[in-house]
Amino acid sequence: MIDILDREIPDGEERMRLEVTGDGLGVLTLCRPEKLNGWSWESSRQLGLLADRIRFDDAIRAVLLRADGRAFCAGIDVTAPGGAITGRSPAERTHRYSEGIRWVHERFAAFARLPQPVVAAVQGYCLGFGFELALMADIRIAAENAVFALPETGIGVAVDAGGDLRIARDAGAGWAKLLALTGRRIDAPTAERLGLVQQVVPEAELEKEARALAAEIAANAPLAVRAVKRNIDAFADAGLAEALDRTAMAAALALTSEDAREGYAAKAARRPPTFEGK
Repeated sequence: MIDILDREIPDGEERMRLEVTGDGLGVLTLCRPEKLNGWSWESSRQLGLLADRIRFDDAIRAVLLRADGRAFCAGIDVTAPGGAITGRSPAERTHRYSEGIRWVHERFAAFARLPQPVVAAVQGYCLGFGFELALMADIRIAAENAVFALPETGIGVAVDAGGDLRIARDAGAGWAKLLALTGRRIDAPTAERLGLVQQVVPEAELEKEARALAAEIAANAPLAVRAVKRNIDAFADAGLAEALDRTAMAAALALTSEDAREGYAAKAARRPPTFEGK
């Protein structure tokens, strides 16, 4: 794991950076393009820190969530340090995973519940944790080359940050089950048709269109904008907290299973996994 008491982001270790512009925008950029902006425990820590900084900054009226490079986020960075959680027994290891996932949920909640609306600009791969992060934005704009998927069950783990729940909220339970149970990839037009993104644009226009939309929101009355976001979220997310609480334990059990061990080994060896349900 990581030092959760650390409130600093060392130079050279940034997983994301925050820029406050003069037109009311906070631009939050995933900035490890050489890793396809792969996610890690450290990424979750930094997301929580930057969400705390954004929350009380009156200069930020809307947030643009974007990514450097050819991918928004290709999912978990399996090469990141501190990835696996250990324990003296299977029960302790499961408990530690459950608490770790709950901690990630808290970091994500700080971001998803920001008073300022968040516009996500998505290009290339948007997989696993990347897809879940994009789903926490209030509005999503996708480049034509964007690809979305929740591939977790194919490697023996559960969807652990609520992405399947948010798909059920936005597109319906049937589509949530189809995507999460198969790991199937969908393109940007399909995601738009399902209501998972609100606009699809050519890749060359993604930055301009997303910034323009975020700036349009930022130009409106801040108190009214924040009230609208809170009200809609209160309706749309009813029951989400309880479902995420169950998700943490379900994900912990899957992560400590033999199937997960087999899934990761098979992926590394580029062979089909053999799951035994244990």
